[in-house]
Amino acid sequence: MSFYSSFDTATVSSRSAHPDDHRTPFQIDRDRILHSAALRRLQGKTQVFYSFLVGEYDFYRTRLTHSLEVAQVGRSICAWLQKSSELLQGSEGIDTDLVEATCLAHDLGHPPFGHTGERALHQLMKPYGGFEGNAQTLRLLTRTIFGEGREGMDPTRALLDGVMKYKTLHHETPTAKNHYLYDEQSAALDFVHGEQPFPVELSPGEVRNSFRSLECQIMDWADDTAYSINDLSDAIQRGFITEAKLETWAAGNPLDDAETVQVEFLLKAIREGKVEGRLGRGIGEHIRACSLQIRGNFMSELSRRYRYELVVDATMQKRARLNKRIAMDLVFETPQLHQLDYKAESVLKRLFEVLAERYIKREGGRVWHFLPEAVERVLDREEDERVRARLVCDWIASLTDRSAYRVHQRLFDVGAGMGEFL
Repeated sequence: MSFYSSFDTATVSSRSAHPDDHRTPFQIDRDRILHSAALRRLQGKTQVFYSFLVGEYDFYRTRLTHSLEVAQVGRSICAWLQKSSELLQGSEGIDTDLVEATCLAHDLGHPPFGHTGERALHQLMKPYGGFEGNAQTLRLLTRTIFGEGREGMDPTRALLDGVMKYKTLHHETPTAKNHYLYDEQSAALDFVHGEQPFPVELSPGEVRNSFRSLECQIMDWADDTAYSINDLSDAIQRGFITEAKLETWAAGNPLDDAETVQVEFLLKAIREGKVEGRLGRGIGEHIRACSLQIRGNFMSELSRRYRYELVVDATMQKRARLNKRIAMDLVFETPQLHQLDYKAESVLKRLFEVLAERYIKREGGRVWHFLPEAVERVLDREEDERVRARLVCDWIASLTDRSAYRVHQRLFDVGAGMGEFL
Protein backbone atom coordinates (compact mmCIF):
# COMPACT_ATOMS: atom_id res chain seq x y z
CA MET A 1 0.00 0.00 0.00
CA SER A 2 1.47 3.33 -1.05
CA PHE A 3 1.89 5.92 1.69
CA TYR A 4 1.54 8.75 -0.86
CA SER A 5 -1.05 9.63 -3.49
CA SER A 6 -1.24 11.95 -6.48
CA PHE A 7 -2.43 14.64 -4.05
CA ASP A 8 0.98 14.56 -2.34
CA THR A 9 3.05 14.53 -5.54
CA ALA A 10 1.05 17.29 -7.27
CA THR A 11 2.83 20.55 -8.14
CA VAL A 12 1.47 24.06 -8.61
CA SER A 13 2.08 23.83 -12.34
CA SER A 14 2.54 20.73 -14.45
CA ARG A 15 6.15 19.77 -13.90
CA SER A 16 7.84 18.75 -17.12
CA ALA A 17 10.04 15.68 -16.90
CA HIS A 18 12.20 13.85 -19.40
CA PRO A 19 10.34 10.79 -20.68
CA ASP A 20 13.26 8.58 -19.61
CA ASP A 21 13.63 10.14 -16.16
CA HIS A 22 13.89 7.27 -13.70
CA ARG A 23 13.37 9.44 -10.62
CA THR A 24 10.31 9.78 -8.42
CA PRO A 25 8.78 13.27 -7.91
CA PHE A 26 10.41 13.44 -4.47
CA GLN A 27 13.81 12.48 -5.84
CA ILE A 28 13.47 15.30 -8.36
CA ASP A 29 12.68 17.67 -5.45
CA ARG A 30 15.75 16.47 -3.58
CA ASP A 31 18.06 16.70 -6.60
CA ARG A 32 16.96 20.22 -7.52
CA ILE A 33 17.73 21.41 -4.00
CA LEU A 34 21.01 19.52 -3.82
CA HIS A 35 22.34 21.13 -7.00
CA SER A 36 21.14 24.66 -6.23
CA ALA A 37 23.33 27.67 -5.54
CA ALA A 38 21.05 28.43 -2.58
CA LEU A 39 22.21 25.25 -0.84
CA ARG A 40 25.88 25.90 -1.64
CA ARG A 41 25.64 29.40 -0.18
CA LEU A 42 24.84 27.87 3.21
CA GLN A 43 28.51 26.87 3.52
CA GLY A 44 29.23 30.57 4.10
CA LYS A 45 26.37 31.27 6.51
CA THR A 46 26.50 31.22 10.29
CA GLN A 47 25.14 28.28 12.26
CA VAL A 48 26.36 29.19 15.76
CA PHE A 49 29.82 30.64 15.22
CA TYR A 50 30.37 33.20 12.48
CA SER A 51 31.75 31.44 9.43
CA PHE A 52 34.63 33.92 9.07
CA LEU A 53 36.00 33.00 12.53
CA VAL A 54 38.82 30.50 12.15
CA GLY A 55 41.45 29.23 14.51
CA GLU A 56 42.96 25.97 15.69
CA TYR A 57 39.49 24.42 15.62
CA ASP A 58 38.53 25.77 12.21
CA PHE A 59 35.91 23.25 11.15
CA TYR A 60 32.86 24.64 12.88
CA ARG A 61 29.48 23.72 11.56
CA THR A 62 27.95 26.08 9.03
CA ARG A 63 24.36 26.19 7.84
CA LEU A 64 25.37 23.74 5.11
CA THR A 65 26.96 21.09 7.31
CA HIS A 66 24.08 21.51 9.76
CA SER A 67 21.58 20.90 6.94
CA LEU A 68 23.47 17.77 5.83
CA GLU A 69 23.41 16.46 9.39
CA VAL A 70 19.70 17.20 9.74
CA ALA A 71 19.07 15.31 6.47
CA GLN A 72 20.97 12.26 7.78
CA VAL A 73 19.02 12.27 11.04
CA GLY A 74 15.75 12.69 9.14
CA ARG A 75 16.46 9.69 6.92
CA SER A 76 17.43 7.63 9.96
CA ILE A 77 14.17 8.52 11.74
CA CYS A 78 12.27 7.25 8.69
CA ALA A 79 14.21 3.97 8.75
CA TRP A 80 13.62 3.57 12.49
CA LEU A 81 9.89 4.21 12.19
CA GLN A 82 9.58 1.77 9.30
CA LYS A 83 11.30 -0.89 11.43
CA SER A 84 9.62 -0.19 14.77
CA SER A 85 6.10 1.10 14.08
CA GLU A 86 3.27 -1.37 13.58
CA LEU A 87 1.35 1.43 11.85
CA LEU A 88 3.71 1.27 8.87
CA GLN A 89 3.81 -2.49 8.46
CA GLY A 90 2.47 -3.46 5.06
CA SER A 91 2.96 0.00 3.57
CA GLU A 92 5.81 1.49 1.58
CA GLY A 93 6.43 3.80 4.50
CA ILE A 94 7.54 7.41 4.78
CA ASP A 95 9.51 8.47 1.73
CA THR A 96 13.13 9.05 2.77
CA ASP A 97 13.89 11.12 -0.35
CA LEU A 98 11.06 13.49 0.56
CA VAL A 99 12.27 13.81 4.14
CA GLU A 100 15.84 14.34 2.96
CA ALA A 101 14.69 17.08 0.57
CA THR A 102 12.71 18.72 3.37
CA CYS A 103 15.72 18.66 5.70
CA LEU A 104 18.13 19.96 3.07
CA ALA A 105 15.74 22.81 2.26
CA HIS A 106 14.72 23.81 5.79
CA ASP A 107 17.33 26.57 6.21
CA LEU A 108 17.69 27.79 2.62
CA GLY A 109 16.02 31.11 3.41
CA HIS A 110 18.22 32.06 6.34
CA PRO A 111 20.19 35.29 5.78
CA PRO A 112 23.83 35.96 6.67
CA PHE A 113 24.76 36.12 10.37
CA GLY A 114 22.27 33.53 11.62
CA HIS A 115 19.36 34.54 13.82
CA THR A 116 20.89 37.98 14.32
CA GLY A 117 20.54 38.59 10.58
CA GLU A 118 16.99 37.32 10.63
CA ARG A 119 16.01 39.68 13.45
CA ALA A 120 17.72 42.62 11.77
CA LEU A 121 15.99 42.07 8.43
CA HIS A 122 12.63 41.65 10.16
CA GLN A 123 13.01 45.10 11.73
CA LEU A 124 14.14 46.66 8.45
CA MET A 125 11.32 45.04 6.48
CA LYS A 126 8.54 45.86 8.95
CA PRO A 127 6.97 48.48 6.63
CA TYR A 128 6.98 45.93 3.80
CA GLY A 129 5.69 42.74 5.41
CA GLY A 130 8.60 41.68 7.60
CA PHE A 131 11.25 39.01 7.15
CA GLU A 132 11.08 35.42 8.40
CA GLY A 133 13.61 32.68 7.65
CA ASN A 134 11.06 29.93 7.06
CA ALA A 135 8.89 32.18 4.90
CA GLN A 136 12.01 33.08 2.92
CA THR A 137 12.71 29.38 2.37
CA LEU A 138 9.23 29.02 0.89
CA ARG A 139 9.86 32.07 -1.28
CA LEU A 140 13.01 30.46 -2.64
CA LEU A 141 11.26 27.19 -3.43
CA THR A 142 8.28 28.84 -5.11
CA ARG A 143 9.83 31.97 -6.63
CA THR A 144 13.56 32.58 -6.69
CA ILE A 145 15.72 29.45 -6.27
CA PHE A 146 16.67 29.47 -9.95
CA GLY A 147 17.74 32.64 -11.72
CA GLU A 148 16.54 31.90 -15.25
CA GLY A 149 13.13 33.51 -14.87
CA ARG A 150 11.50 30.32 -13.64
CA GLU A 151 8.88 30.36 -10.91
CA GLY A 152 10.97 28.64 -8.27
CA MET A 153 11.51 24.90 -8.58
CA ASP A 154 7.83 23.92 -8.77
CA PRO A 155 8.03 21.71 -5.67
CA THR A 156 5.61 18.92 -4.89
CA ARG A 157 2.81 19.63 -2.45
CA ALA A 158 4.41 17.30 0.10
CA LEU A 159 7.79 19.06 -0.04
CA LEU A 160 6.26 22.52 0.22
CA ASP A 161 4.18 21.35 3.17
CA GLY A 162 7.20 19.65 4.70
CA VAL A 163 9.18 22.87 5.00
CA MET A 164 6.15 24.94 6.04
CA LYS A 165 6.75 25.07 9.80
CA TYR A 166 4.46 28.06 10.27
CA LYS A 167 1.00 28.50 8.76
CA THR A 168 -0.01 31.92 10.03
CA LEU A 169 0.09 34.87 7.63
CA HIS A 170 1.87 38.04 8.74
CA HIS A 171 -1.27 40.18 8.85
CA GLU A 172 -2.97 37.64 11.15
CA THR A 173 -0.35 38.23 13.88
CA PRO A 174 1.12 41.61 12.88
CA THR A 175 3.12 42.09 16.09
CA ALA A 176 4.86 38.71 15.85
CA LYS A 177 8.66 38.90 15.63
CA ASN A 178 8.85 35.62 13.68
CA HIS A 179 6.96 32.39 12.95
CA TYR A 180 4.76 33.66 10.13
CA LEU A 181 4.39 33.51 6.36
CA TYR A 182 4.48 36.53 4.10
CA ASP A 183 0.98 37.70 3.18
CA GLU A 184 1.73 37.13 -0.51
CA GLN A 185 2.27 33.43 0.28
CA SER A 186 -1.40 32.80 0.97
CA ALA A 187 -1.71 30.92 -2.36
CA ALA A 188 1.03 28.50 -1.31
CA LEU A 189 -0.70 28.00 2.03
CA ASP A 190 -3.98 27.23 0.26
CA PHE A 191 -2.23 24.88 -2.15
CA VAL A 192 -0.64 22.65 0.51
CA HIS A 193 -4.07 22.08 2.07
CA GLY A 194 -5.87 21.47 -1.20
CA GLU A 195 -7.71 24.81 -0.89
CA GLN A 196 -9.43 23.64 2.30
CA PRO A 197 -9.95 26.38 4.91
CA PHE A 198 -8.62 26.01 8.43
CA PRO A 199 -11.23 24.99 10.99
CA VAL A 200 -11.95 27.63 13.62
CA GLU A 201 -10.11 25.72 16.35
CA LEU A 202 -6.82 26.18 14.46
CA SER A 203 -6.55 29.86 15.30
CA PRO A 204 -3.68 31.96 13.92
CA GLY A 205 -0.45 31.92 15.87
CA GLU A 206 0.98 29.12 17.99
CA VAL A 207 -2.02 26.79 17.66
CA ARG A 208 -2.12 26.90 13.86
CA ASN A 209 1.66 26.83 13.55
CA SER A 210 1.74 23.54 15.43
CA PHE A 211 -0.42 21.90 12.73
CA ARG A 212 2.25 20.24 10.61
CA SER A 213 2.62 17.38 8.20
CA LEU A 214 4.41 14.24 9.38
CA GLU A 215 7.51 15.05 7.30
CA CYS A 216 7.63 18.54 8.77
CA GLN A 217 7.51 17.07 12.27
CA ILE A 218 10.36 14.67 11.42
CA MET A 219 12.42 17.52 9.97
CA ASP A 220 11.80 19.66 13.04
CA TRP A 221 12.91 16.94 15.46
CA ALA A 222 15.94 16.14 13.28
CA ASP A 223 16.76 19.87 13.39
CA ASP A 224 16.40 19.93 17.18
CA THR A 225 18.58 16.84 17.44
CA ALA A 226 21.40 18.28 15.37
CA TYR A 227 21.10 21.68 17.01
CA SER A 228 21.04 20.49 20.61
CA ILE A 229 23.85 17.94 20.21
CA ASN A 230 26.20 19.04 17.45
CA ASP A 231 26.09 22.78 18.13
CA LEU A 232 26.78 22.07 21.80
CA SER A 233 29.81 20.05 20.72
CA ASP A 234 31.10 22.99 18.67
CA ALA A 235 30.64 25.33 21.63
CA ILE A 236 32.72 23.05 23.86
CA GLN A 237 35.44 22.61 21.23
CA ARG A 238 35.59 26.39 20.75
CA GLY A 239 36.05 26.93 24.50
CA PHE A 240 32.80 28.79 25.16
CA ILE A 241 31.72 25.94 27.40
CA THR A 242 34.40 24.70 29.78
CA GLU A 243 34.26 22.44 32.78
CA ALA A 244 34.50 25.40 35.16
CA LYS A 245 31.86 27.44 33.33
CA LEU A 246 29.45 24.52 33.17
CA GLU A 247 29.91 23.76 36.88
CA THR A 248 29.25 27.41 37.75
CA TRP A 249 26.19 27.45 35.50
CA ALA A 250 24.80 24.27 37.07
CA ALA A 251 25.31 25.66 40.59
CA GLY A 252 23.30 28.76 39.69
CA ASN A 253 20.36 26.99 38.03
CA PRO A 254 17.73 24.75 39.63
CA LEU A 255 18.14 21.28 38.08
CA ASP A 256 16.16 18.13 38.77
CA ASP A 257 17.79 14.71 39.07
CA ALA A 258 17.65 13.90 35.34
CA GLU A 259 19.13 17.28 34.42
CA THR A 260 21.89 16.87 37.00
CA VAL A 261 22.80 13.50 35.48
CA GLN A 262 22.93 15.11 32.01
CA VAL A 263 25.23 17.89 33.23
CA GLU A 264 27.51 15.32 34.90
CA PHE A 265 27.63 13.41 31.62
CA LEU A 266 28.77 16.58 29.80
CA LEU A 267 31.34 17.40 32.49
CA LYS A 268 32.83 13.91 32.26
CA ALA A 269 33.04 14.12 28.46
CA ILE A 270 34.87 17.46 28.74
CA ARG A 271 37.31 16.14 31.37
CA GLU A 272 38.13 13.05 29.33
CA GLY A 273 38.38 14.91 26.02
CA LYS A 274 35.71 12.74 24.40
CA VAL A 275 33.05 15.34 23.68
CA GLU A 276 32.29 14.61 20.03
CA GLY A 277 32.10 10.83 20.45
CA ARG A 278 30.06 10.91 23.64
CA LEU A 279 27.60 13.50 22.36
CA GLY A 280 27.41 11.81 18.97
CA ARG A 281 25.98 8.67 20.55
CA GLY A 282 23.04 10.77 21.68
CA ILE A 283 21.91 11.15 18.06
CA GLY A 284 20.91 7.50 17.96
CA GLU A 285 19.00 7.92 21.22
CA HIS A 286 17.10 10.87 19.76
CA ILE A 287 16.20 8.79 16.70
CA ARG A 288 15.01 5.79 18.74
CA ALA A 289 12.88 8.12 20.88
CA CYS A 290 10.48 8.50 17.93
CA SER A 291 7.21 6.67 17.39
CA LEU A 292 3.94 7.20 15.53
CA GLN A 293 0.33 7.56 16.53
CA ILE A 294 -2.93 8.03 14.64
CA ARG A 295 -4.54 11.47 14.54
CA GLY A 296 -7.69 12.90 13.03
CA ASN A 297 -8.04 16.35 11.47
CA PHE A 298 -9.45 18.15 8.45
CA MET A 299 -6.54 16.90 6.29
CA SER A 300 -6.30 13.28 7.42
CA GLU A 301 -8.69 11.96 4.75
CA LEU A 302 -6.78 13.73 2.00
CA SER A 303 -3.30 12.57 2.92
CA ARG A 304 -1.66 9.96 5.09
CA ARG A 305 0.86 12.67 5.94
CA TYR A 306 -1.81 14.02 8.26
CA ARG A 307 -3.18 10.67 9.39
CA TYR A 308 -0.08 10.04 11.48
CA GLU A 309 1.90 12.23 13.81
CA LEU A 310 5.34 11.94 15.30
CA VAL A 311 5.62 11.26 19.02
CA VAL A 312 8.95 11.95 20.72
CA ASP A 313 9.73 10.56 24.16
CA ALA A 314 9.29 13.31 26.76
CA THR A 315 12.59 12.48 28.48
CA MET A 316 14.51 13.02 25.24
CA GLN A 317 12.70 16.29 24.55
CA LYS A 318 13.67 17.46 28.02
CA ARG A 319 17.31 16.55 27.38
CA ALA A 320 17.31 18.54 24.14
CA ARG A 321 15.81 21.56 25.91
CA LEU A 322 18.52 21.40 28.58
CA ASN A 323 21.28 21.33 25.98
CA LYS A 324 19.73 24.35 24.31
CA ARG A 325 19.54 26.22 27.62
CA ILE A 326 23.22 25.58 28.27
CA ALA A 327 24.17 26.78 24.79
CA MET A 328 21.97 29.86 25.09
CA ASP A 329 23.36 30.95 28.46
CA LEU A 330 27.03 30.08 27.92
CA VAL A 331 27.38 30.92 24.22
CA PHE A 332 24.70 33.17 22.79
CA GLU A 333 24.50 35.49 25.78
CA THR A 334 28.26 36.07 26.08
CA PRO A 335 29.82 39.49 25.45
CA GLN A 336 31.96 38.04 22.62
CA LEU A 337 28.93 36.85 20.64
CA HIS A 338 26.91 39.99 21.44
CA GLN A 339 29.75 42.16 20.11
CA LEU A 340 29.78 40.23 16.84
CA ASP A 341 25.98 40.26 16.71
CA TYR A 342 26.00 44.04 17.08
CA LYS A 343 28.51 44.36 14.26
CA ALA A 344 26.51 42.02 12.02
CA GLU A 345 23.29 43.91 12.68
CA SER A 346 25.02 47.20 11.85
CA VAL A 347 26.33 45.80 8.57
CA LEU A 348 22.90 44.69 7.39
CA LYS A 349 21.25 47.92 8.51
CA ARG A 350 23.70 50.10 6.58
CA LEU A 351 23.47 47.92 3.48
CA PHE A 352 19.69 48.02 3.56
CA GLU A 353 19.58 51.79 4.04
CA VAL A 354 21.82 52.43 1.02
CA LEU A 355 19.90 50.03 -1.20
CA ALA A 356 16.56 51.34 0.03
CA GLU A 357 17.46 54.89 -0.97
CA ARG A 358 18.51 53.82 -4.46
CA TYR A 359 16.06 51.03 -5.31
CA ILE A 360 13.07 51.14 -2.93
CA LYS A 361 12.51 54.88 -2.40
CA ARG A 362 14.34 55.87 -5.61
CA GLU A 363 15.77 58.95 -3.94
CA GLY A 364 18.97 60.84 -4.60
CA GLY A 365 20.41 62.49 -7.68
CA ARG A 366 22.93 60.21 -9.33
CA VAL A 367 21.81 56.76 -10.44
CA TRP A 368 24.19 54.40 -8.68
CA HIS A 369 24.69 50.80 -9.78
CA PHE A 370 25.07 48.77 -6.60
CA LEU A 371 23.45 45.45 -7.50
CA PRO A 372 24.08 42.84 -10.21
CA GLU A 373 22.72 43.91 -13.58
CA ALA A 374 20.00 41.24 -13.74
CA VAL A 375 18.70 42.15 -10.26
CA GLU A 376 18.85 45.86 -10.98
CA ARG A 377 16.98 45.46 -14.25
CA VAL A 378 14.03 43.81 -12.48
CA LEU A 379 14.05 46.45 -9.73
CA ASP A 380 14.14 49.38 -12.13
CA ARG A 381 11.05 48.24 -14.02
CA GLU A 382 9.04 47.33 -10.89
CA GLU A 383 6.49 50.00 -9.95
CA ASP A 384 5.31 48.56 -6.62
CA GLU A 385 7.47 49.82 -3.74
CA ARG A 386 6.59 46.85 -1.53
CA VAL A 387 7.70 44.43 -4.23
CA ARG A 388 10.94 46.37 -4.72
CA ALA A 389 11.62 46.11 -0.99
CA ARG A 390 11.11 42.35 -1.09
CA LEU A 391 13.49 42.03 -4.04
CA VAL A 392 16.17 44.05 -2.24
CA CYS A 393 15.65 41.89 0.83
CA ASP A 394 15.97 38.76 -1.33
CA TRP A 395 19.41 39.89 -2.48
CA ILE A 396 20.65 40.76 1.01
CA ALA A 397 19.31 37.48 2.41
CA SER A 398 21.16 35.53 -0.27
CA LEU A 399 24.56 36.88 0.81
CA THR A 400 27.02 34.83 2.80
CA ASP A 401 28.60 36.30 5.93
CA ARG A 402 31.80 37.15 4.05
CA SER A 403 30.09 38.64 1.00
CA ALA A 404 27.92 40.88 3.20
CA TYR A 405 31.05 42.19 4.94
CA ARG A 406 32.80 42.61 1.60
CA VAL A 407 30.00 44.72 0.11
CA HIS A 408 29.86 46.76 3.32
CA GLN A 409 33.62 47.40 3.12
CA ARG A 410 33.41 48.55 -0.50
CA LEU A 411 30.67 51.01 0.37
CA PHE A 412 31.93 52.40 3.66
CA ASP A 413 35.61 51.58 4.35
CA VAL A 414 38.08 54.01 2.79
CA GLY A 415 40.49 52.11 0.54
CA ALA A 416 38.71 48.77 0.85
CA GLY A 417 38.19 47.05 -2.49
CA MET A 418 40.36 49.48 -4.47
CA GLY A 419 42.85 46.72 -5.27
CA GLU A 420 40.17 44.98 -7.30
CA PHE A 421 40.37 47.72 -9.93
CA LEU A 422 44.13 48.40 -9.96
